[in-house]
Amino acid sequence: MKTHLQTLINQALQHLQTEGVLTGVELPAIPVERSRDRTHGDFASSIALALAKAARCKPRDLADRIVAALPASGRIVKVEIAGPGFINFFLTPGAYQAVVAEILDQGETFGRSALGGGQRVQVEFVSANPTGPLHVGHGRGAAFGATVANLLEAVGYQIHREYYVNDAGRQMNILAASVWLRYLEHCGEQFPFPSNGYRGGYVRDLAARLYAEHGSAYVAPAAEVFRDLPQDEIRDEAGEAILAGDKEAHIDALVDRARARLGDHRYRYVFELGLNNILDDIRDDLREFGVVYEEWYSERTLEERGAVNKTIQRLRETGQIYEQDGALWFRSTAFGDEKDRVVQRENGQTTYFASDIAYHLEKFERGFDRVIDVWGADHHGYVPRVKGALQALGAHPGRLDVLLVQFAILYRNGERVQMSTRSGDFVTLRELRHEVGNDAARFFYVMRKSEQHLDFDLDLAKSQSKDNPVYYIQYAYARVCSVLRQLREKNLSRDEQRGRDHLALLTEPHEEALLIALARYPEVLETAALNHEPHQLAQYLRELANAFHTYYNEHRVLVSDDALRDARLNLSLATRQVIQNGLHLLGVSAPEVM
Repeated sequence: MKTHLQTLINQALQHLQTEGVLTGVELPAIPVERSRDRTHGDFASSIALALAKAARCKPRDLADRIVAALPASGRIVKVEIAGPGFINFFLTPGAYQAVVAEILDQGETFGRSALGGGQRVQVEFVSANPTGPLHVGHGRGAAFGATVANLLEAVGYQIHREYYVNDAGRQMNILAASVWLRYLEHCGEQFPFPSNGYRGGYVRDLAARLYAEHGSAYVAPAAEVFRDLPQDEIRDEAGEAILAGDKEAHIDALVDRARARLGDHRYRYVFELGLNNILDDIRDDLREFGVVYEEWYSERTLEERGAVNKTIQRLRETGQIYEQDGALWFRSTAFGDEKDRVVQRENGQTTYFASDIAYHLEKFERGFDRVIDVWGADHHGYVPRVKGALQALGAHPGRLDVLLVQFAILYRNGERVQMSTRSGDFVTLRELRHEVGNDAARFFYVMRKSEQHLDFDLDLAKSQSKDNPVYYIQYAYARVCSVLRQLREKNLSRDEQRGRDHLALLTEPHEEALLIALARYPEVLETAALNHEPHQLAQYLRELANAFHTYYNEHRVLVSDDALRDARLNLSLATRQVIQNGLHLLGVSAPEVM
């Protein structure tokens, strides 16, 4: 309906151009918004206020001219001018009733559009280091990123979903050293495990696999491994320092010792064992969660092609790199960052930041019109430095959108579930999915703005009540399916065309409310997509489900009057279709029986 009104206004403006009222005026995008108070109309436009200066007349006078030039429409009962020049449109009941036939005709495509014009957009999300299984925090980024991609695809963008695999660098080396140390423990060696090592049970599982495949071939005496290492930092359970060592230097020295003791070939085997097994687990976990990528992009490919060093050289040529204390620094303060950043350390090793610059530059070189990154909220300070580096390299920083996702906090029985990634004591995404189900997890993760902290109530997510939003929405879908089963059980038939011919019978207030809710879906979809806000769609589906449940509880669908029954069946089926369309975009199923 919004598009229809915009078309009418545009035709009126073109008419005014031919009359000389808007000569030489470039017509802007036409604002049409749904009215908050229906006593002021169903929709309103502020176009007269926007063009009044260019037309050299008062907004109300221009509004009068626009209204007079509007083509006739059978969907509009009257048009009024309000306030300083707002144009308010009052629609006929038939304008809303017509949406039922529109939904039934378009089915799964209802609400979709070509707004994006086929622009290529890369959405990179999750991209967790393959140093351990995905936890509940990663799950929110996965659900959010996947839904943003779905929404953009629904409004006409060509989407490329990508996972950036950090398979190079320090953290992966710490994982390899951790696996080897647990392997030594498995073989009977005793020593204090490094405080900065990876401690999760999955590391022990990898160590056991290494032993199963190679026996004691990789064993080294613990005394030799730990001889002359920098002292580790040791803290008690309360976090108080018992021994104030250097945990970073300690773990880095252990990595070097593992490399030297194992040799390149065997060290690489341990490294790849950890990487490949964890990455396979992440792939399986996300696939089971309904998150699938077009590409898994390896960080190592950047280094193997020399892309990182080439990017640093390009930055040097722009004058945005300087040398200090043997390291190379990017002048990120020139682009709004709080301090300059190292891209190459004094030992010649490039930093994660340097790899990220090269990766983002390569994204645009692949021909994407826009790039969207979904990052954890703790990375907010990283945004200006990446955009600054792109700007220094000649790429428009406005083509990169970084969407930040806040943490998810789990609650069970009203108590917060304590987690510690460092100790390996955390709830994995797989554990969450198995406890509450994929549908509840996908919905709960996106039902709040991504920038807001999310309190994830495990008990609510598992409950079968109207307080559980995903259950409430799915139940509306299942209720329509139940109506169709009752229709067959009563040996009644449905005549869809008769229902279409008698949509004018849908005059009850609850029917009108449901029709208005259905008509809003394309607008909600467009807004949620363009603003990258899946929670708008989630909230809309709750409102639509509530409108249907209220209607269903107050009115019988399978009435004796054939024409009214078929009209109500069509209304119910249209509701079911929109719920299905919306849930599909959220990655949530639509069960027929609950």
